[in-house]
Amino acid sequence: MKYNKVIRALLLLSVVMLATLAKGQESRTSELYRTLKARDSLVFEVGFNRCNLSPYDTLISEDLEFYHDKAGPSYGKAAFIASVQKNICSGEVKPKRELVDSSLKVFPLYSKNVLYGAIQEGVHLFYIKESNSWKHTATAAFTHVWILNEGRWRLKRVLSYDHH
Repeated sequence: MKYNKVIRALLLLSVVMLATLAKGQESRTSELYRTLKARDSLVFEVGFNRCNLSPYDTLISEDLEFYHDKAGPSYGKAAFIASVQKNICSGEVKPKRELVDSSLKVFPLYSKNVLYGAIQEGVHLFYIKESNSWKHTATAAFTHVWILNEGRWRLKRVLSYDHH
């Protein structure tokens, strides 16, 4: 069982790498880039930073797979939301996430010339509030696979890695 999950993660990573070679990065002014940057903001600025998880109802895929290099994997939207509530929104110390804007890249995914998804990658910084100031605690890379289904973008796969 555990072996299958590792294989799935490696396959996902392979797909991500091949897709980035197949199509070029989207322009920062393209509609796709702006749309996914806005979705990133809903996931992190609204959900993670403000603990308003209501956007997750329509943003997160039911079969989300989240792979984290420190906390381990999480499977499904319900498990992801529960983890954010418990680990981000319920503690005495509230972390915040900040996107390194210049690092954000978006790569479209096509099937027979029809857009069906996109890969979003970048770097983000994490902070903890201490004595009325924010202390930088970690920097990490992320790769998101967004799927366009019935006109809605849903976050389907997440790789969160290189935390240091």
